[in-house]
Amino acid sequence: MRILMISDVYFPRINGVSTSTQTFCREFRSLGHQVTLIAPEYPAQHGAAAPSGGEEIIRIPSRYLFVDPEDRMMKGKAILRLTSRLREERYDLLHIQTPFVAHYLGLKLARRLGLPTVESYHTLFEEYLYNYVSWLPRRWLRFAARRFSARQCNAVDAVVVPTTAMYETLRRYGVGGRVEVIPTGKELGDFGGCDGRRFRARHGIGAERPTLVNVGRVAHEKNIEFLLHVTACVKRRMSEVLLIIAGEGPALRHLKRRTAELGLQDNVLFVGYLSREDALLDCYCAGDIFVFASRTETQGLVLLEAMALGVPVVSTAVMGTRDILAPGRGALVAEENVDDFSDKVCRLLGDRGLRERLGADAKAYAATWSASALAENMLALYGELMGEAPESGQRVSSPPLNVLPDD
Repeated sequence: MRILMISDVYFPRINGVSTSTQTFCREFRSLGHQVTLIAPEYPAQHGAAAPSGGEEIIRIPSRYLFVDPEDRMMKGKAILRLTSRLREERYDLLHIQTPFVAHYLGLKLARRLGLPTVESYHTLFEEYLYNYVSWLPRRWLRFAARRFSARQCNAVDAVVVPTTAMYETLRRYGVGGRVEVIPTGKELGDFGGCDGRRFRARHGIGAERPTLVNVGRVAHEKNIEFLLHVTACVKRRMSEVLLIIAGEGPALRHLKRRTAELGLQDNVLFVGYLSREDALLDCYCAGDIFVFASRTETQGLVLLEAMALGVPVVSTAVMGTRDILAPGRGALVAEENVDDFSDKVCRLLGDRGLRERLGADAKAYAATWSASALAENMLALYGELMGEAPESGQRVSSPPLNVLPDD
């Protein structure tokens, strides 16, 4: 199969979309399929970057994006100029990964090339836009996000979501076409050789100091400020508690200011971006507990990453994280309430035996989220679409079998 993908983000930009795209690309290639990815060129790059997941990457000149300087806006004309070159490759299907330039130019390319289209819905925009367009009323932004999402999803032949919660959300929006739940899997081979003691030594953290870790984009919608309040509450019972925040993003300055206001300068450590090949894994393993409270995750891959390394989790179960946390394996599920969350953190910090049991169960549970099996599911969807006439928005799939009730 010859698969064409297009995305508004990819490595070196680090986020869940980049990770998901890379994971599927790598698995497709390992199964003998060809993948070409159209993605932005970033300022530090010159020309086409080396493949990251085994796929061919076509880098597109891009512009600065003032609302989010970490991201880039691809130049549409440069994408359309690829039409003749791409037609010669005789692709079977086009997979759109993001809803901005990639969506609109992806649809144009698909029409020109006569390809069926799949789009992944990675982000809950109704809970995301307010943090970046805060001068407009929140209810307007939610309404606009829902209409925007429904219109885009109804324009493609199939939509892929990572969790049942996102499936239910798109149906409520009025998406009437085919929607399939296909999470992004993980391979345990990516998560070996971590050394939490090495990370602690490097950052002057005592071997026995009670330590919490949060990894991800440092953005407002990740609800990291809530974790600061949890840390302040835990500190009243365990004065040495330390919260490590690994990542970069637009909320970093605000969170550092709130840390000072809460008197947590000695209890919070911001370590910035860490390389996935070594330092990031060490950071995960340096934690006694992985803590997470995002309200907007469509899946929550960092939960699986922590679990794959045997780190027990305390997390809220909202939106996409419900599917990962519903079995109750390797984690304690908390309410988005400082007292409840901090009680569970203190319980786990104070019980080494419970941490060890949860950590072992977390590792076994993460192994069930096989990237190769989920890639096979995606390929099966591709195969079905290639055998169908591409009439967007006309096919309706049955709901997934494991739909969870809303809390």
